[in-house]
Order: sequence, then structure tokens, then C-alpha cells
Amino acid sequence: MDTDGDGDGDPVGDAPPVGARLAAAAALVVLAGSVALLVAFVLHHPGYLVVAAIALGLAVSAVWIALTNRRWRWLAVVALVVVTAGAVASMVAAGSSVLVIAGVVAGTALSGALGTVALRHEVRRAAGHRWHDVPGAVHPVLLMNPKSGGGKVVRFRLADEATARGIEGVVLAPGDDLETLARAAVDRGADVLGMAGGDGSQAIVASVAAEHGLAYVCVPAGTRNHLALDLGVERDDPVGALDAFGPARESLIDLGTVNGRVFVNNVSLGLYAEIVASDGYRDAKVRTTAQTLEHVLGPDAPPFDLQVRGPRGGLDGCQLVQVSNNPYVLDSLAGFGTRRRLDTGMLGVVAVRVDGPAEAQRLVALEVAGHVERFPGWRSWDVPSAEVLASSTVPAGVDGESVVLTAPVRFESRPAALRVRVAHGHPGVSPAQRRVPLAASTVVGLWALVRGRPSGLVA
Repeated sequence: MDTDGDGDGDPVGDAPPVGARLAAAAALVVLAGSVALLVAFVLHHPGYLVVAAIALGLAVSAVWIALTNRRWRWLAVVALVVVTAGAVASMVAAGSSVLVIAGVVAGTALSGALGTVALRHEVRRAAGHRWHDVPGAVHPVLLMNPKSGGGKVVRFRLADEATARGIEGVVLAPGDDLETLARAAVDRGADVLGMAGGDGSQAIVASVAAEHGLAYVCVPAGTRNHLALDLGVERDDPVGALDAFGPARESLIDLGTVNGRVFVNNVSLGLYAEIVASDGYRDAKVRTTAQTLEHVLGPDAPPFDLQVRGPRGGLDGCQLVQVSNNPYVLDSLAGFGTRRRLDTGMLGVVAVRVDGPAEAQRLVALEVAGHVERFPGWRSWDVPSAEVLASSTVPAGVDGESVVLTAPVRFESRPAALRVRVAHGHPGVSPAQRRVPLAASTVVGLWALVRGRPSGLVA
């Protein structure tokens, strides 16, 4: 089946259409022009490059001090403002630098957009092979958490919309146990279960659906809705997601488990888990994050004892461990990006250890540059199972919910454990699969498209 209704479902390996080849060629031409413009500017203004490098180094140091040293925090903020002003002044002094930088940024963005258009054909075909048509549910049941996402269930009138579609709606009341309600729905004969709420609630209901072999519908009514994002469900259209209970598309995805508990997105141990567990996190995220960084990464911080074992060696004393249900395409430590696939049968494991303030500054610099994976204390693996050792219980964030786990913490992937349904009106493809990153492999893949061959960029 072709998810976008624009083709005959031929294999992804078929020759790309003319439009895709032209878009790929345009992307390469624009990218080459942007690089040439940047090189020409640097050659004519080498002093600006030096100033920019110094400004970046000072800015990184100021950011790190502001985050981890309360005594010098405001002085560091002032220094950051001064350094930024100096960098801006140097650009103005260089004459056309602002226009050049704007041109390079715009050219790179345009190249990425054209590359995305070029790969659209292959993305559609790849998605078409993973989804198949299914008839509407006979006894659909939707559980709803009215407190999730700032009250999206009420704001979008999901209970009324469900009733209009013949879906049995169950709205959680104070004191209700979500798993008990989901099991009761199964006992009443539900053949498709759905959840309107955040990712933590999605995991609970998805676990029950998987246990009984029922199809599952994810309705994005939480705050971040990472599962919906990677399933290709439009996060700003929870009402449209209800159409998945009718004639829709279905596929199999994996689930992850941590000490036997199901998770749909990821489990964080160490730094991020401490931030989420802080009392003030929900109301003051920035301040709480800064205070936690000071506590766990500052010069007087106690060491972490998290130990991760991987196929290419382990890492001890990690400040951050993240295990995800299928690997993420990482944008940064702050936001763990999206996943290209949810059916690889693998966990994505990331572990980070920071030894001292100097390494911490280097990590911040690489984070700013978008290359945290180059940090010496960074390890990542794609594995079917993993284990994290610790001397005691471990605070964790499981799909954004703060919990305490007993060590050793054991993770497993459960391949093809859950049948999921997505409405025909939603893409059914994650942003990570649609997006074209700027990398050497991307250039090679786009050149292959120009030559009329598959790019090899779409899994």
C-alpha cells in the first residue's frame, strides 16, 4: 500500500522519478554554493574567524560557570552578554559578514529542504511497505486522562468526538488506576484499545494491548507526545487521530522493558533523572536544571556510580545514561530528537561521563556545535538488551515519569510486540526519517539520486 496514495507500491529500489532527481541536483548545487560563499568570506576575513573562535570558547566557559557555580553565576552571565556583543561587533566590523552568514544559513536550509523533497518518494515507498490496511474496530475503547497536556482532552472535546465515532470513552477520575481500567475494557470485549494522554499513560495502556494481542491507537493528548511523533501521528491533531479506530493502517512496533516494566520511548538515569525528580521541575524547569547541574557536575559534586556494559567496552562513573526503545537520531543532550524506526528490535543506549570542569566545558561546546557524539566520554550502542550496574537504587525517568529502580537495571527490547494503528490522514512516518541531515553520506545519497539510483538514505 502507498501511504500517500500517489503510486503503485513498487519497491523502494525502483528508479527515482524525474522530480526527485531534479530536487536532489538542486540541493547539491545550493549546498555547493553555500560552502563556496563561506570559504570565500573566511579567506578574505581571516581575523573574523579568529575572533569568532575566541568568542565561542569564552561563551562556552561563561555558560558552564553560570550553570554550575552559584557564586560566580551573575558575573558569568554578564561576561556572556559582553562576549556576545563583541562577536556581533566583529561581524559588523567585517562589513558584509552578516549578509554572508545569513546567505550561508539560508542556503544550507534550502539545500536541506530540497533534499527532503528529493527523498519523499523513497520515504513514501518505505512507509508503504510497513503499513497495511485494516477495517474499522468492532468494539473500540479510548481511555482519556483529562489532566494530561494541560487539559487537551477537554479542550479538544475528545469524549464527545469519540462518542460521535462510536468509540466507547473512559475518562479517568481522581483515584482511578489506569491499568485496571484498561484491563476492564479488555474484559468487556474491546478489540482496539486507545489512550489519550502523555507518554507514561501510553506505555501503560500499550502494555495491556500487547499482552492481549489487541491493536492500539495513540492519541496525542499529552505535553510532548514522543510516541505519536515517531509513529507519524500529527501531534496537533488529536481529533484526527481518532480516525485510526475506523478503517486505518496497521503495523507492528517494538516495546522496551526496564526491570520488566514497559516503556515506549526512553529511560533516563543519572543527571536527567535527578532533574525530573526535583520538586520544582514542573514549575521552574530552567532554574531547577541549573541548580541540579551545579549539584551533579560542579567541582564539589559527588561521583556517580552508574556502570554500563556494551559490546565495545563499558563506561563507569556515568553522569547520564539514556536507553531508548529503538535508537534516536540525536540532535543534542537537551532534546533527544526522534527515531527513524520503531521496529528494529534494538535498544539505543547512550552513556556520558564527564571528568572535571575542563571536560564539562568541552561537552557544552560540542553540544552548541551539534556534535555531542564527538565527546571523549560519550559511548553509544544499538543492542537488544542492556544492563546498568549501581551500588544502590537508581532514580530514573521512565517515559518522563520519575521512578526509583532497583539495581542492576535490566533493559530488553520486545520486537514486534505491539500492533499499532494510524489514521489515513496522518503521515505514518517519523520526522527523523523525513529529514535530511547535513552529512557526507547525505551528499553521496543525493548524488546517487541524481544518477537515477536509490539513495540508500531511507531505511
